Amino acid sequence: VLEAMGAEPQYVVNNAGFGLVGVAASLDRAEQLAMIDLNVRMLTDLSLAFVGSMERQRGGLLNVGSMAGFLPGPGMAVYYATKGYVLSLSEALHSELKTRGVRVTVLCPGPVPTEFAARAGIKQGLAPGLLTQSADKVARTGYRALMRGQRMVVPGLINKLVTLAIGILPRRLLLRAVDARQSKRRAAQKA
Repeated sequence: VLEAMGAEPQYVVNNAGFGLVGVAASLDRAEQLAMIDLNVRMLTDLSLAFVGSMERQRGGLLNVGSMAGFLPGPGMAVYYATKGYVLSLSEALHSELKTRGVRVTVLCPGPVPTEFAARAGIKQGLAPGLLTQSADKVARTGYRALMRGQRMVVPGLINKLVTLAIGILPRRLLLRAVDARQSKRRAAQKA
C-alpha cells in the first residue's frame, strides 16, 4: 500500500502487543498462540519489512519491549517470553543494521497505565507506583533514545535499577519473586 502511494517510512514503531495473566497450561492455547503471532511474528515482519526504506531515509526502528523481557515469567509465561524475544531481536538488529545507517532501539518500560491491563486480565493495579510511568513519558523517552541511536532504554530511574538488579540476582530468586507476585494477583482476582 505504501509503495503504491509512493511513500517510504523513515521510522517504524512496533508497539502492538498483548499479554495474558494465568498459568500457561491453563490459559487458552489459541489465545497464547495469537499473542506469539502479534508480539513476535508481526513485530519481526514489520522490523524487517522496511529496512531498505529506513536505510535510504537514514531512519530507524523503535521496538517496544518490556521490563518483563529481562525476567522469567511464571503467571504470564508466554508474554514474558515474547518480550524476551523482542529484546534479543532488537539488540541483534541494532548491531546488524548500524553499518547500514539504521538506528534500532528497544524500549523496555515497566508498567504503563493503558488498556493493556484489561486485555491481559489484570483487575488490580499493574505494579507499585514507583515502577509505573505515563504513556507520554515512555513515548518521549523512547523517541529520544532512538534519535540518539541507543540500543536499549528503560524509562525511569527505579526501573533502570530494577533491571540492573535482575542481571545480578540468581534466576531461582527471580522465578520465586515473579511467581509470588503473579500468584497474589491471581488470588486477588478470584476474590
